[in-house]
Amino acid sequence: MSSASSLPIFRSSFRRYRPRRSVPACRLLLFPWHRPAAVLVPRIDTPLAITGLGALSGLGGDISSHFRAIEEGRTNFRPLSELLGNDSPHRDLPASWIGPRKLLLSRKWAPASMAALHVARQAIAEAGWSADDLENTALFLGTSRGTAAGWIDPWPERRAFPLMAASNSLHSEPAAAVSIELGIRGPWQVQASGCAAGLDALGMAALWLSAGLAERALVVAVDLPLSACLLDSYAATGILSKSGVNDPYSPATTGILPAEAAAAITLERTPQPGAPRLIGYLANADAADAIGMPAGAPGVVRLLEQALAKFGPPAALCPHASGTASHATLEPAAILAALGEGTALCPLKPYLGHGIGGGGLLEMVILAAFLRDTRLPPPLPHLTCPPRLTMTPPALSPGATVFKLASALGGKNSLVALQAPS
Repeated sequence: MSSASSLPIFRSSFRRYRPRRSVPACRLLLFPWHRPAAVLVPRIDTPLAITGLGALSGLGGDISSHFRAIEEGRTNFRPLSELLGNDSPHRDLPASWIGPRKLLLSRKWAPASMAALHVARQAIAEAGWSADDLENTALFLGTSRGTAAGWIDPWPERRAFPLMAASNSLHSEPAAAVSIELGIRGPWQVQASGCAAGLDALGMAALWLSAGLAERALVVAVDLPLSACLLDSYAATGILSKSGVNDPYSPATTGILPAEAAAAITLERTPQPGAPRLIGYLANADAADAIGMPAGAPGVVRLLEQALAKFGPPAALCPHASGTASHATLEPAAILAALGEGTALCPLKPYLGHGIGGGGLLEMVILAAFLRDTRLPPPLPHLTCPPRLTMTPPALSPGATVFKLASALGGKNSLVALQAPS
């Protein structure tokens, strides 16, 4: 039969197949049992237990060392000349880096992959996961610069295997390293959304678990941005601090103080007594500028208003507080517009520096560690507090909600909501 003669037969058959109700035919073909959409789509806002934490930065090699440093009001900023030498154009810039450099050395894996492995092992040990638990764990990695440090620029004292060169240059190698070394055979994913990468990885993991696709997830974030090439790019864009002021809302702040950071969190669908919970994730985009935040920070305002409507008023907000001059004015105004006067701020970059894609999750890990005791991290003394906001940590009640906000180059804004144990 020719195509010309078959066409009328097809049309005639199609005309005879008409639904009795005004339901699209394609829906009838795909879902002939007529179930409502709410039954077919799983919930994506299920509270999740945070059962394990890992941390690595200039403040120390585990979560307890970070906890102690913050309680004692300590930082670890030093001039970059101590890391890069006096010939570096960034020699006078204060920065914070991981102390035991041998921890990051491996002939097989890139330095960022070694940092990821370090924090992943910590979080898994805290959670008490077995090899069987890890078998089907979902793994999510957040990073802005991936393995650039040690690939674009040589890593001091590292003698890499030539065979691993292609792997060492992959943005995703830290996720592969964690999967291979720890026997995680569930899927792994990589989020590379700049400074929002860590929170986005956490949010994607939460959606995955809430949809019932896994029982547990490991979330890791890492960035090692103190290589010469990366620092040069930040300087050319104008976001590195020129004054060295470590006070993100001060009129004297001029840019970020860069830092190395890695963090890990284990999430479980099963409630755990005494564990803080992740109760939600939201994100949007400014769609305005590749570098700066648009006037009025409308994306941040919308995101905070949406979080307020969904999760209720937060007991406190851990802001992005990058330290750039524009951010120092735009972010507080957005917080004030969305959340109102008296909102409690809990900035953590003054302790840690700006860990780029790894820093947001590290700040989240520190918040979760303090929430275990139903309290907030104390602010670094003598910080400038924006007018009509406060940095005095409130006393938390059981089940109190805390927001963590991140904003990235390119206009990505992300937020996660945490809840203290009930």
